[in-house]
Amino acid sequence: MRALAIVLCAILAIVGYTWWQGRARPVVEIPDVSSTSSAAPTEVVTVHVIGRVHRPGIVTLPFGSRVGDAVAASGGLKPGASSGDLNLARVLVDGEQVVVGQRRQTSAEAMEQPGEPADALLDLNTASAAALEELPGVGPVLAGRIVAWREDNGPFPSVEILGEVSGIGDALLAQLRPLVRV
Repeated sequence: MRALAIVLCAILAIVGYTWWQGRARPVVEIPDVSSTSSAAPTEVVTVHVIGRVHRPGIVTLPFGSRVGDAVAASGGLKPGASSGDLNLARVLVDGEQVVVGQRRQTSAEAMEQPGEPADALLDLNTASAAALEELPGVGPVLAGRIVAWREDNGPFPSVEILGEVSGIGDALLAQLRPLVRV
């Protein structure tokens, strides 16, 4: 009986594995522009996708593609992320940067709060590692990661991008948001 049970379990495992591998999965096609050197500049658009996507980076898509196509080609939204104020139906322009999952600041929000000068906030793009260590929840290692991210990727375009630094989760980002600026 035991041998029969082991054989049945093995058969079930093989059938389950075969079914799992054969299931339908979405396919995102990205054209190979390196093999078509005669392609006119208007046949493809190349954009830089950053923010709350699985694979941020450079994406090349057919001309006329939309922001939603660029997000999909970058692996889609990370769990818990939203597209923010991003218009997913907008047609892409060659050479643009698409920032995903960031809420745009309104002009009213951008104005300083009374009694709270802008200098009271720590600028992420100019702060030293020692200054970053003074923030709550940021120690020497995390401060080093923030500085390293800035050196590798350039200045922070928004405070929300701080969430891309390894070790900064949603809770810490919410705690740091009112204390920093770009």
